[in-house]
Formats: sequence, structure tokens, C-alpha cells
Amino acid sequence: MTNVSAAPITLPDHTQLPESDGTFVKNFQEHPQSILLTDSIGSTLQQIHPDGQYAIGQDSGIYWRLTEPPERGAEAPDWFYVPNVPPTLDGQLRRSYVLWQEIVSPLIVLEFVSGNGQEERDNTPYVGKFWVYEQAIRVPFYGIYEPNRASLAVYHLLEGRYHLLVPNERGHYGIPPLGIELGIWEGNYQNTFFPWLRWWDSQGNLLPTGTERADRESQRAQQESQRAERESQRAEIAEQENDRLRARLQALGIDPDAI
Repeated sequence: MTNVSAAPITLPDHTQLPESDGTFVKNFQEHPQSILLTDSIGSTLQQIHPDGQYAIGQDSGIYWRLTEPPERGAEAPDWFYVPNVPPTLDGQLRRSYVLWQEIVSPLIVLEFVSGNGQEERDNTPYVGKFWVYEQAIRVPFYGIYEPNRASLAVYHLLEGRYHLLVPNERGHYGIPPLGIELGIWEGNYQNTFFPWLRWWDSQGNLLPTGTERADRESQRAQQESQRAERESQRAEIAEQENDRLRARLQALGIDPDAI
């Protein structure tokens, strides 16, 4: 009797799965909001990962189970961060994040609410976002941001269940593994004044974007230039006063160098 071994099962990877379900980004605010989060956290992640081993997804799919069609086995957070994974996979940019291919779950996922928040809080097994992030993908931190209400709720996974975090005295939510805080900042970004979702350090200092850092450096350089100019003007005035005093002494027949 001949033993026939079964053919190995090959699971699809990120190049074989759909990278989009064909839906539109729901409003003009979502894209700049994701850019703002990614831009301002960059320097922090460089300190945490000097080897560059981390990935950020923006409105990208996280595949957690095989289904037909494949898109039903994925959730696409508006923003998420995965520590200790390479920024590219097999020399390619990721089309999606496939858990059975990469194993490591995101540390934090963020959803930007466009409706009433019911979809983001849906706890229906195998279907609801809340259930999938909590029970299937097991994301340690899940944030639900409602821009139209200027509100943020952050959940922390403890003993297999999400627990709603209490904001600190600044109204921010600490993310201890990153050493930073998440909260809402009302200000102007990309020509829009809005209650934006942003990061702060553990001391409550806003983490700036690259443009904000450049603006601050420009302002410091301008202030330093103005200070140097004032010092130069004061030195010039002092020198002129000294010249006038020497001239008066010489007119009186007094050698100023002999004084």
C-alpha cells in the first residue's frame, strides 16, 4: 500500500490578496488626519526603532482570516502601527498587512468616525470592528475618534477584553509602550482649523510635524539674527560714544590714553 502525502497548504500573501474593497475615503479630512499622525510620530518611532523595524498603515487592510470574497476577512483601520516588523516585505511595499504571513499584531489601531460610531463599536462576533480588533487581531490599544463631536475614546486590551481608558489631567490617553499620549488638538493644519487627533510626549508637549519643526527652527534663527543685530547696534553706539568722549578730551588738551 502506497502512502500518498497530502499537498502542503499554501496561504495567500499580500501580493495575492485585494488591496482595496473599492470603497471611497469618506471625507476630505481623513487623509490629512492620517498624514498628521504619521508625520508627527516619526521622530519618536526612530528613537524606539533605530533599526527602522516598524510599519504604519493608513486606510490599509489587515487580513485576519481566509474568506470568500477575501475582503470580508480583513479590517481596514484608518491608521495603525506595528512594531518590530520590516518596513517592506520581500523587497516590496505592502499591499496589505496579512497576519498569517507576519504574525505580529498592530500595537494600536485608530478609526475615524464618519457616521454615528455604531460601526466602530460593533461587537458582533466575526463581523463587528470592535469584536475583530478585540478577539481576533487582539490589538492592545484601539482608538475611536469622532471629529464632528471632537471626542476620542481609547480602549486597552486587558485579560482578553477591551477596557475604556480614563484620560489624564490634560485630557490625553497614555500609550505606555510608546511613551506618548494621544488626544485632540484644536488648531490649523493644511489650511483647516479643526479638532485634530494628535500626539504629545509624556510631559504634555505637542509632537510637531516636520513643517512645524522647520517653522520653529526658522523662528529661532530669525530671533537669533535679530538678537545679534541688536548686539551689533549696541556695540556700534558704544563705540561712537567712546569716539565722541575721546574727541572732547582731546579738545580740552587731555590725552585720553593717559587717563
